[in-house]
Amino acid sequence: MPDRIHLAVALDGAGWHPAAWREPGARPTELTSALYWRDLARTADAAGLVLATIEDALSLGGRSFEPDAETRRDRVRGRLDAVLLASFLAPATRRIGLVPTATTTHPEPFHLATGLQTLDHVSRGRAGVRLVAGSTAQERKNFGRRADGPTGLPASGRVEDDPALLAAFREAGEVADVIRRLADSWEDDAIVRDLESGRFLDRERVHNVAFEGEFFSITGASIVPRSPQGQPLITALAHQTIPYRFAAEHADLVFVTPSDASAVGGILDELDGGDDLRVFADLLVLVDETRAGAEAVWSRLQDRAPLTTDARVVVGTADDVVDEIRALAEAGVDGVRLRPARLPVDLDAIADRVVPRAAAAGILLPDDGSPTLRERVGLPRLASRYARQEVGA
Repeated sequence: MPDRIHLAVALDGAGWHPAAWREPGARPTELTSALYWRDLARTADAAGLVLATIEDALSLGGRSFEPDAETRRDRVRGRLDAVLLASFLAPATRRIGLVPTATTTHPEPFHLATGLQTLDHVSRGRAGVRLVAGSTAQERKNFGRRADGPTGLPASGRVEDDPALLAAFREAGEVADVIRRLADSWEDDAIVRDLESGRFLDRERVHNVAFEGEFFSITGASIVPRSPQGQPLITALAHQTIPYRFAAEHADLVFVTPSDASAVGGILDELDGGDDLRVFADLLVLVDETRAGAEAVWSRLQDRAPLTTDARVVVGTADDVVDEIRALAEAGVDGVRLRPARLPVDLDAIADRVVPRAAAAGILLPDDGSPTLRERVGLPRLASRYARQEVGA
């Protein structure tokens, strides 16, 4: 039997297929409603999924570099801020980790860090973030602070051949570093709350972060006291060498997109993240009662708006999806993140059919009751780097 793994889900609007909003069962008029997102999160939570990522972008066209991304009318446009949405979902869920997507180029790192610390408090230790390096031209126009940046992958397809993309990943690394430093700036016992003396805070246990980087500098402490996890779970999506290096150096968990299970070994070798990096493989799934039924739906979707994706696509029954999960588990990943082609239909199928069958097959790790997301994926709670070390006599 292969090592058991976790299952996660990636939530994006009406689903990962661009034509999903036109499908029966879709709820396109509710995509910016609290009820819609609460229903999705509760379904994933009740199914026992370890975490849910929430997609985000800083322009109408999303992360697409297509020239008509901002103007075309046949795609879902408009979204809720992922960090704010995750904070709303936290008290509406019990166990699932909440991992909003955040672009590292434009938001202030201090604001991003405090938002994630706040999410960790309101979720009682279930906060994470998926950091995205770089920005599109329209995102830069929306902020109006930078004119230069990536324009898409270079002709070679390799990140290392574009100085702008290399700079974006260096900046993302600084953002990841500062998120961790600000999370550490309060020691666990910094708040005293001594009513008799009137002393609320031990100021000696709140530390200034003195960070001077290539892209920004920060001097000061977080405004948010240390949260349950210590540091939120930092995740990234990686497809090739430079993103793999970024993930190995800065992330706790990386999502990868192997073409099939046979490609996993090479990715793991290139990541070389050691014991402190968790690796989840992505699958984009469309699930129906029969394979023929699933293929008919997929054909209809593709006729309406062809999908281009980096992830392996599985169109079929729940058993077909479980077979793919099993193969990835045997290849050595720590988890699988499922991207539902249609929401909520494919998420319901994941919860009702895929998860029970994968559990019955002995593929899934049971929920061990660990109190935080970091611990649930097998990572330790980190002590503050600024904490005073006890010296033995």
